[in-house]
Amino acid sequence: MPLIKGKSKKTISENISELHKGKTFAKTAKKFGKKKADKQAIAIALEQARKSKGKRISRLQERAQTE
Repeated sequence: MPLIKGKSKKTISENISELHKGKTFAKTAKKFGKKKADKQAIAIALEQARKSKGKRISRLQERAQTE
């Protein structure tokens, strides 16, 4: 169940769908309820999107690297 890296709406949606198919979602839904399991799946998908954001290189750093 590896999640897709990326920050687009499509990627986040696919990650949420992937989390809904897993055994962990079923266990969480059974123990705490479907609403809590849904929130948890969304939180995990958004966290993955934040992690894949990456670091931006400024123009000054870019110029320094090329020289």
